[in-house]
Amino acid sequence: MSLSDARRPPLPAAVGALLMVLAGVAHALSLAWPFAAFGLEGQSLPALQLVALGTLVAVLERCTSGRQAGMLAWLFATSMLAATFWWLYISMHVYGGLAAPLAALAVLALGGALGLYYALAGALYQRWRPAVLAGRVLLWAGLWLAAELARVTVFTGFPWGQSGYAHVDGWARPLAGWIGVHGLSWLSAAVAAALALCLWPARGQRRALAALTLVVASVGLAWLPPAQQTQALRPPLPLTLVQGNIAQDEKFIPSSGIAQALAYYAQELEAADTALVVLPETAIPLLPSQLDPSYWNALTAPFAQGKKAALLGLPLGSYEQGYTNSVIGLKPGTEQAYRYDKHHLVPFGEFIPPFFKWFVRLMNIPLGDFNRGAVGQPSFEWQGERLAPNICYEDLFGEELGARFADPATAPTVFVNLSNIAWFGDTVAIDQHLQISRMRALEFGRPMVRATNTGATVVIDAQGQVSHALPRHTRGTLVAQVQGTDGLTAYAALVAHAGLVPWYALGAFSIVLAAWLRRRCGAADAQG
Repeated sequence: MSLSDARRPPLPAAVGALLMVLAGVAHALSLAWPFAAFGLEGQSLPALQLVALGTLVAVLERCTSGRQAGMLAWLFATSMLAATFWWLYISMHVYGGLAAPLAALAVLALGGALGLYYALAGALYQRWRPAVLAGRVLLWAGLWLAAELARVTVFTGFPWGQSGYAHVDGWARPLAGWIGVHGLSWLSAAVAAALALCLWPARGQRRALAALTLVVASVGLAWLPPAQQTQALRPPLPLTLVQGNIAQDEKFIPSSGIAQALAYYAQELEAADTALVVLPETAIPLLPSQLDPSYWNALTAPFAQGKKAALLGLPLGSYEQGYTNSVIGLKPGTEQAYRYDKHHLVPFGEFIPPFFKWFVRLMNIPLGDFNRGAVGQPSFEWQGERLAPNICYEDLFGEELGARFADPATAPTVFVNLSNIAWFGDTVAIDQHLQISRMRALEFGRPMVRATNTGATVVIDAQGQVSHALPRHTRGTLVAQVQGTDGLTAYAALVAHAGLVPWYALGAFSIVLAAWLRRRCGAADAQG
């Protein structure tokens, strides 16, 4: 279907800007609905995501220059990103002591800087768009994916809020184990563009046919065969997930937060009677060398013999060797504890980027330059399961978790996330992180258990559904079972051996094919 630009008058500047801000905010809301209204709190809304992204495409279609398109796409992306991770303001202002205007400006600056990738995508779309519907759909999907992948990789990567996460539920869900969140980002961009273009003035029959094709294709996804025939390896593993609910503004104060944590977690480690007990990230907020030897001996004694094991988060290292944000594993029959060191560190929280020490000095946050652990560290083996820890937002980077699947014989059977999101208060950050963990479960066909300081402490099964959950912002334990699985999804096999290359290739192929269609249509018009 050929599309004409002649019947597309430009939008007034104010109208276009307002639409971009509203659509960007709507995109953020689609990842995890933050309001209690309508009974949708915490849920992803794939339809809203498509409407938001389709609105962007429709506005870009009315642009008369690449510069205008780039500015409007940047405004959309900045609104989308700032509305997605606005809760960074809480960590900087409430807990870091940064002045409120500076904290708000920092969030907007981060959103604006990351939004430049999308500004370039919008400008290139306006300049390169072919005359045919298929070409425009492919071009937009490829450019959108390229912008998303830039967020994954550039400057250590911060892809929080990728559009694919809105589809952890809904019609595209069956594809997660095949193409992962990056593929879902490409697909959502393609469908949104197609819907926007089909609603554009054109012959009714062609528009209806295109819309019907989209509906049939979308419904057909539900009939795809599973990406992996998951198989239970052994009986379910009983476990206890501990949620300390230690106030963030007291967490590193010796007379309050530290004392509470040491007493409570020691008590729960001893009292747990399941095969595995898991404590959150930095549950023990001191180095082992800073602890009283009698306390450390009492903490580890229940696991020197018997039938239970533990995974607990704490910092490790020394001034001479450097420090790590780590997990140690305790189980009977071993002389040396298992150790996992966090690989993907948080900028400003776990390492200070070059030229930003001045910014860090403005905040009162216990920051440090931690050492990085290796990618693909071995799992903690217990009761026939291979438990693969990841800390905080490491589960945002599926390509790094996927490195552990290079050898199917040693691939994890269960993911274990240890987090502390108390930095961001009682906000939608908890729900957004939960959706991220659910996506990893879908991509790899593996259950994910999460032990957190304030929530969401849950068990997610291999189908990405929450089977057990602990109320948030409460102190308590979640006693449940987890069923490990084996086998590889298509996504796991791809990412384990090729990293992000297949998705770079998908984006590049889409753009190249769109360029070919543009040249072909241009040649046909010249001959005509």
